[in-house]
Amino acid sequence: MNTQMRAARLHQPGKLQIDTIAVPRPQPHDALVQVKACGMIPAMEAVVQGTRWNLAPPPAVMGLDAAGVVVEASPERKDIAQGDRVYINPLLSCGSCAYCRAGSPVLCSAAALRGYFAFAPEGVRLLERYPYGGLCEYVTASPQSLVKLPDSVSFEQGARFGYLGTAFAALRLGGAGAGSWIAINGITGTLGVGAVLLALGMGVTRILGWGRNRRVLEQLKRLSPSRIDTLAMGEEPIRQWVRARTEGLGVDLLLDCTGRGGPAAPVLEGIDSLKRGAHVVNVGALAEPLGLSPVQFMTSRMQYRGSMWFLSAEAELMADMARVGVLDLSPLEPRVYPLSKVNEALADVSGRPGGFTNIVVAPDR
Repeated sequence: MNTQMRAARLHQPGKLQIDTIAVPRPQPHDALVQVKACGMIPAMEAVVQGTRWNLAPPPAVMGLDAAGVVVEASPERKDIAQGDRVYINPLLSCGSCAYCRAGSPVLCSAAALRGYFAFAPEGVRLLERYPYGGLCEYVTASPQSLVKLPDSVSFEQGARFGYLGTAFAALRLGGAGAGSWIAINGITGTLGVGAVLLALGMGVTRILGWGRNRRVLEQLKRLSPSRIDTLAMGEEPIRQWVRARTEGLGVDLLLDCTGRGGPAAPVLEGIDSLKRGAHVVNVGALAEPLGLSPVQFMTSRMQYRGSMWFLSAEAELMADMARVGVLDLSPLEPRVYPLSKVNEALADVSGRPGGFTNIVVAPDR
């Protein structure tokens, strides 16, 4: 195996630079993975520009969602061997705080996402422990972060597991499943499209959603015309539209996939289309204040909840759903860049193509 590799590193805010550095050596309990695909996300631009969050000390190897092949297996994961195809969950947690001890690492106050950012300054030390993001040829990975991918999941699809897992955890939190009717605000975005693919696989009976991209709305409807209905924003009042399709009752779950710069108004309209006892789950980082009515939630026994990231166990559930064929990822449209064109990939994803477009960087090309 080579002792040197290429890596996209952030030396200073503004642009990623391709450097040749030493291949990392795994810690005694870790695995070494050759990266085949790394997913690109719109918020990466803000990280590269240095305008948000807590970053690893420069020069930092960036890249959030990596999928690849195990080169050196972890002695602590007997179920994953050299040559296996894996996704690496980038979530890092301290392992010792009250939340980690309770089995909820997503709540860790020192949590970080490798190759991306830490949620608080104290999380930077975890980025220093695992300093290699997915935009390089080889990365080390802790045993608990490895998710075995079936042959039916391509590396490009595996590199989408960050978005998919985020939507999956939110759907599970909201009780989505057989017999449930759900609505998705922002259905044409990357999170929204992933939520639809997963909801279909989870057996959700009806999926209603609204968004702005008419082309994506049409693509979504074609996935399952008898189970999916879509609405272009502004064509009809959301509450009226949902009630007309749910026998006047409303939906069991509203999944809010609004991006950071999105408006709150469609969310509030969606809340007015909920069934009594329903759930609202915010997974899209809506930044605008939301004027909720406590009386409405009290008298209707509704719940408003937040969901952030997902557990490796949930990623394993998604992989198993794909393995048996209930989760179909074939509608995703890969757009692959070599590592040498990582800044072009970053510019592409910063334009927020969203929907079915799956922008990835292939470090071995």
